[in-house]
Amino acid sequence: CVCTCGDHQVCDPSKGGTIFDYKAKTLNGSRTVSLSEYRGKTVLIVNYLGKILKNYGFTVLGFPCNQFGKQEPSANHELLASLKYVRPGNGFIPNFILFEKGDVNGDTEQGLYTFLKVKLIPTSSEPAVLIMTLLFWQPLKINDIKWNFEKFLVGPDGKPLMRWFPRVPVSEVRTDVLKYFRQYLSHA
Repeated sequence: CVCTCGDHQVCDPSKGGTIFDYKAKTLNGSRTVSLSEYRGKTVLIVNYLGKILKNYGFTVLGFPCNQFGKQEPSANHELLASLKYVRPGNGFIPNFILFEKGDVNGDTEQGLYTFLKVKLIPTSSEPAVLIMTLLFWQPLKINDIKWNFEKFLVGPDGKPLMRWFPRVPVSEVRTDVLKYFRQYLSHA
């Protein structure tokens, strides 16, 4: 990686591997999506669907997970109604694609998350482990997703660029994303 800055990390996209090597099932299970469908698009990958950034010129992919305090207990077929009426509620309908609920850590983690966590390891300012009784996976690893709202920005070439930890304010993520787009467009 090129730079670790506070609670986020910027990575060298010239390193091997892309998200295009992975597939994920849509929330309703009707389709398996090759992430190569997002070739040429900047993508924000997030492991929680409740509160999300508004779309700032990139594609958002939501991967719900129930490994953190069992905060996402709904079955896949219940998630959209849960979002609309319970949390966040108020008629919320996501304007991004949601994939089936799955694990982001441990022995049963999705391959995509294994890839992302290897490419963008955590910064030293984030605690290695939060409250152990609220974590539901084994084994615990230093590069694990720490909690809901962890985000990864992936470039149009499928290579991970940035990782933000859960406590990073959305305003800071937005600033980083807009800075990335300015740099990307100036080199295009």
